[in-house]
Amino acid sequence: MRSPKPNVRDGDWLHTLWASEGIGARVARAVLMPAELAFGVISTARSSLYSSGVFTVHPTAIPALGVGNLTVGGTGKTPLAAYFASRLQHAGAKPAIILRGYGEDEPLVHRTLNPGIPVVVSADRLAGADDAKRAGCDVVVLDDAFQHRRAGRAADVVLVSADGWREHRHLLPAGPWRERLTAARRASIVIVTRKAASLDRADFVAEVVRQMVGVPCAVVHLHASDLREASGSQTATIDALRGQSVLAISAIGDPAAFDAQLVAHGALVTPVRFRDHHRFTVNDAESLATTATRYDRAVCTLKDAVKLGPLWPGPSPLWYVSQRVVVERGDDAVDAVLETMLLARSASTQPGRPGLPGPRD
Repeated sequence: MRSPKPNVRDGDWLHTLWASEGIGARVARAVLMPAELAFGVISTARSSLYSSGVFTVHPTAIPALGVGNLTVGGTGKTPLAAYFASRLQHAGAKPAIILRGYGEDEPLVHRTLNPGIPVVVSADRLAGADDAKRAGCDVVVLDDAFQHRRAGRAADVVLVSADGWREHRHLLPAGPWRERLTAARRASIVIVTRKAASLDRADFVAEVVRQMVGVPCAVVHLHASDLREASGSQTATIDALRGQSVLAISAIGDPAAFDAQLVAHGALVTPVRFRDHHRFTVNDAESLATTATRYDRAVCTLKDAVKLGPLWPGPSPLWYVSQRVVVERGDDAVDAVLETMLLARSASTQPGRPGLPGPRD
């Protein structure tokens, strides 16, 4: 079942350029090659200065776990950071989540997923860890910090999307990659995430990563478990979408994967896509709500619901997809990362022990 051509409000043209195999997109990527090469030189040089010790890696006040990307968005970083924070909390730790606060949605999503875990918004991860320690926390999860090497980590988790995987892996601005895939050698684990991509596809990506990078790999399914009303208490199973016409609203890093997830559950999808982290306005909400009256259901992501839900005027309700993290491959590797964090936590609480820099810094 195919979705109709998306209604692109702003920004999605860039993802089309990166992903398309059309002649126009390939020509555009070729034109951007000099800029890509320059970006690669700068990125590699900066990383080398940290690896060689010219730039200093500073220990954090309490042990830190980094959860980050090699690409620009769309990997499931926020739900995975929330997942690790929750696992640490259930293991007896007192975690906080630190993020730079780019876009108003990410702190709100974390507070929705883990209401009892403090969220610290700070572009300076070292200062954020200080704040977390003063608040009584004993570990921190750094959301989107793989390239922020100034703050040392006890462990690093890097995510790669099976949905967004392409055989060509261009760096910015010709593609979404912030660093080459080989940069994942700095990580403790690479997690291949999938939304609508098949498990076979994710296994293929994981095998490529293992061969090129040589670090432990896991596969995680961001499973669409149910539907929730954005401004109410109603819930519905994801199977309720089967055969329904759905206005799919998204302002995320990989909108195509979200649309495909809905289609996989039988929805007849009409996508409306905004730029990642789009700040919805009252006019946006009113226009979308009016359009939604022509569909059986309006559905967005949690990342969109925390912003759009309070503005939604009705009369049709706005729903969002609730996603559950399911580890399908590499449970032992995921558990090893958590064990590393708990051991670092225990060591850091001993008298005279400072925060610990990461083993691969």
